[in-house]
Amino acid sequence: MTSKSFLPQQFCRCAALVAIAAACASLHAENESITVPAGFTGMLAGYLAPSALPNSLAMVPPVPAADSSALMLDKEISRRSFLLRDTARWALANSDANLSFPHAAGTFSCALNAPVSEAATPRLYKLLRRTLTDLGGSTYAAKMHYNRARPFISNQEPICTPNDQAILAKDGSYPSGHAAAGWGWALILAELSPVQSDAILLRGLSFDESRNVCNVHWHSDVVQARNVAAGTVARLHADDDFRADLGAAKAELATARSKGMKPDRDCVAEAAALAIKPSLAQ
Repeated sequence: MTSKSFLPQQFCRCAALVAIAAACASLHAENESITVPAGFTGMLAGYLAPSALPNSLAMVPPVPAADSSALMLDKEISRRSFLLRDTARWALANSDANLSFPHAAGTFSCALNAPVSEAATPRLYKLLRRTLTDLGGSTYAAKMHYNRARPFISNQEPICTPNDQAILAKDGSYPSGHAAAGWGWALILAELSPVQSDAILLRGLSFDESRNVCNVHWHSDVVQARNVAAGTVARLHADDDFRADLGAAKAELATARSKGMKPDRDCVAEAAALAIKPSLAQ
């Protein structure tokens, strides 16, 4: 990717240009990297063609109306998040915002109780990278239609990734591409590792909540992103390549555990950060 943290602008353009990317693709047997147009370096082609992605505009309700209870909840959760600023939870939200690889590969490492890297689990690593394109791209029909302003524009409070503020201000907030990626990954990984499914799904929820902590998404952006993610994961299961990588990734995790390989994140620090709630951050 072109910056340390995830650029939503790439997802915005991705839906329109995936077909172009596929036309100039140069697939390599080992890592399935793909040659893509300028601005897309570092991203892999998704498993799904653009026409096969769920229609998020048909899946999500309209943006919460002014003075609605849903909007009141959005604003209340946003206000609570201010209490987490400059805590370890804020720092974790900053880390969760970074969807570039190899960093993002380790997001669920503690929940999986196993390392996730190109060296240790190459098929799982590739699966996460490819599904990032599918999951994020699936949100853009609704994103572009509603073009919802992000919370930091409304409340004028800081965000945890200030270098991205200018781009985020131009990118629709509803639904969240980050949250769709996080929840989709959680669903996929829970299937791969059912013994750890509770921990994985909880980490998926906290990953999505990081978007509220960062002050870059409203609560309803995150909730509806999960619905889109679930639809995308369902579509992925009809794809032969996805199912093949899913099976290979499951075998890799079993091998990593049999060798006693440990997570590649500081799990004690992660747990401490996740234990910090708004009511405790005084």
